[in-house]
Amino acid sequence: MIRVVVADDHAAIRAGLVMILGDADGIEVVGEAEDGATAVRLAKRLAPDVVLMDIRMPGVDGIEATRQLAGVCDVLVLTTFDLDEYVRGALRAGAAGFLLKSVEASALVDAVRQVAAGDGVLAPSVTRRVMREFASAAPRARPAALDALTEREVEVLHCLGEGLSNHQIGRKLHIGETTVKTHVSRVLTKLDLRSRVQAAILAQEAGLVGGPGEDGQVSGGPARP
Repeated sequence: MIRVVVADDHAAIRAGLVMILGDADGIEVVGEAEDGATAVRLAKRLAPDVVLMDIRMPGVDGIEATRQLAGVCDVLVLTTFDLDEYVRGALRAGAAGFLLKSVEASALVDAVRQVAAGDGVLAPSVTRRVMREFASAAPRARPAALDALTEREVEVLHCLGEGLSNHQIGRKLHIGETTVKTHVSRVLTKLDLRSRVQAAILAQEAGLVGGPGEDGQVSGGPARP
């Protein structure tokens, strides 16, 4: 059972999200929050698999709450706004995914399942914009921290940059998913990153691989096995 906390300051929207997720097989909404501070407290107390997080909330907003939950649980940001500053802020904070509230109910349920499984999701419109930014920007200098990675960890980082899930990485490198999770955790620790999405972005910005796939899936999740 996937345990979810829903955080949104609009009661009607929050109720709708709870209804959608509550009707889905294998998903249980274990808590609701009307602001970021409450979401953080609930997540630390209830240990959900995923927090569905709005961005614009009073007091502690969704980006700061996501930053505070890095390494605690997966955060899937769901917002009305796809402004670049929100996208970058959410991903820098360690979000495993970014979706717009216009997403279909079935796609939202699928996204929660993907994030809980250790993958990450970006709204297609957001993915296209990120791809354009990667295409127009010159590759950054290779981070010195990459030299601390083993050969296998570099291979895993390449796979993250290609947007592969744990299962896909395992098949490509001919290793088990448990071993993949161990390597991912070590990569994140050595590179001082909060999430696998950040690792994917680093790999792309450093020119190690191309941009993420157009299907909107990017490997993601916080820095934990």
